[in-house]
Amino acid sequence: MEQAETVLIVDAANVVGSRPDGWWRDRAGATARLRDRLTGIAAGGLAEVVPPVRVVLVVEGAARDIPAVPGVEVVAAPGSGDDTIVEVVRAHPGRRRVVVTADRLLCARVAAEDAEVRGPRWLTGATGHD
Repeated sequence: MEQAETVLIVDAANVVGSRPDGWWRDRAGATARLRDRLTGIAAGGLAEVVPPVRVVLVVEGAARDIPAVPGVEVVAAPGSGDDTIVEVVRAHPGRRRVVVTADRLLCARVAAEDAEVRGPRWLTGATGHD
């Protein structure tokens, strides 16, 4: 039996902002670099998330125009990034949903939707950029 696709939803602003590497000088560029580090996850998985994985990067603000690339879907938040992340979680009922964020309020909101939560270090450490 084939395993159901896991949906990995990444809070781009929160993950990018978790590392003091000068991201504030070029938010869009930092977000594009994060997107590019995520490209292998769809086919190869990540930590305890085995393939197939649908990778969804939720962007907002100055990074709103970052395009998708093969393996990474990009969703531009029309308003609140947190609200958009909750919408993405709700759009995939019955699947394993893993949200990457350290935002405490967002963690509580997605946990109430039965999604799992991982912190930015879980992601950045696993992609070799911690």
